[in-house]
Amino acid sequence: MTVVFLTALWWPRSEVTYRSSAPSSVTYEDAEPHYLGLVHEHSLSGQHSYELVIGRDPGLSYGHRVGVDTDLGADGVESTTWTASGVRVRFPTGHEVFVPAEFFLHGR
Repeated sequence: MTVVFLTALWWPRSEVTYRSSAPSSVTYEDAEPHYLGLVHEHSLSGQHSYELVIGRDPGLSYGHRVGVDTDLGADGVESTTWTASGVRVRFPTGHEVFVPAEFFLHGR
């Protein structure tokens, strides 16, 4: 019983800890809505990792992925700024990540 409980507790899973979508005032050449999420991954070994996922899927199951340092991801996202040239993510620590639009357009 203990093994089953511990396996369930540590089973790999992911959770979206932050979501943003491009405002209607920002349009991209593929004419699709775009979404960004900070995804927290939990591994079977107990490791944690964070990724920004940016793309056309509102469920964030696919898209352009950018690894984020665990220390940054754990603090969450302070703000997201969408522009025609890309999306800028600012963390509470003051760090910023800019992802050019060319990397998340057309289903990538």
